[in-house]
Amino acid sequence: MDIFLRILQTAVEGGASDVHIKIGCPVVFRIHRQLIAIECPLPTEDWVNKIVGLIAPPHAKQLLEEQREADFSYLVPGIARFRTNVFQQRGQFCLAMRYVKKDIPSIEELGLPDTLKRIAESARGIVLVSGSTGCGKSTTLAAMVEHINANFKKHIITLEDPIEYMFEDNQSVIEQREVGLDTLSFQLGLTHILRQDPDIIVIGEMRDSTSFMAAMSAADTGHLVLSTLHTTSASQSVSRILDFFPSDEREQVRRQIAATLQSVVCQRLVTTLSGKVTPAIEIMINNATVRKLIEENRLEKLPAAIETGTDEGMINFNQSLLQLVQERKISEQEALSKASNPQVLEMNLKGIFLDEGRRILT
Repeated sequence: MDIFLRILQTAVEGGASDVHIKIGCPVVFRIHRQLIAIECPLPTEDWVNKIVGLIAPPHAKQLLEEQREADFSYLVPGIARFRTNVFQQRGQFCLAMRYVKKDIPSIEELGLPDTLKRIAESARGIVLVSGSTGCGKSTTLAAMVEHINANFKKHIITLEDPIEYMFEDNQSVIEQREVGLDTLSFQLGLTHILRQDPDIIVIGEMRDSTSFMAAMSAADTGHLVLSTLHTTSASQSVSRILDFFPSDEREQVRRQIAATLQSVVCQRLVTTLSGKVTPAIEIMINNATVRKLIEENRLEKLPAAIETGTDEGMINFNQSLLQLVQERKISEQEALSKASNPQVLEMNLKGIFLDEGRRILT
């Protein structure tokens, strides 16, 4: 156990975001998105099995027996908290551990636009933070919750699997519920959450039709719901949600989305000139144009609505990347590699702008 704790402490001190432990292979850290093997004894099967037995809580051990994988939080007093996933490959356990920083960064510290503060202050509706795995969705969501906590008297209830960031009550009262420890399942927790008098509900991840129906039900009754979703752009989020449902239910669900969605924030991490990472952001706000496009099932025109909605705080990835280049934070090459439409961005970098979005909407 001493070696394991030294590995975790070294990861924290070395600025690693993730730790990967695999039997018979070097321990690997992810630092600034690069995988780096460290010098330490190679993990043996007996050692890894012992570690899993010591750190996995009872509900996770049961999941490992039944499903061969489990998520849970692991707190090392005096070191850090880690979001931990134990899984099997070739019949042997592996560990993937994400270091969760103690301090919740602010929206400004993350380099996110002030529009996110306004979105977090919404009175009701569904707010989604989307992006690919490892793009910082949970951190952005935590920053938005902490902004509410610092400025408003709200009752916030979270439902997470597992808990990542630990909030301390400031202006708000916050209760954090972890699946497996505080409730048996997402479905059960969502069934009872409206009876717990929340103003704001935070769902760690939208993962199925049940969680989204619960979110829409809460939004319908005047609550603000914050959650994350796996999509590569804000405009794709509506289609991704509809994929949760059978085809014969999608028409009704789409109209409910149009009525309850507040906004979607999508992000991609890009490498800065200094070798660190910063988010490029796409924001879709459910204004009259977006609502009409969703209602009329013209989802392919949502990117154009985002492009032309800058006056209301909307921004697409190309616009965000262009801004980062102009601020001398990232290179043109990095911007083009992460752009949704590299050809258009290349013209923008040369000072050429076409009013394509308005033409598409007309």
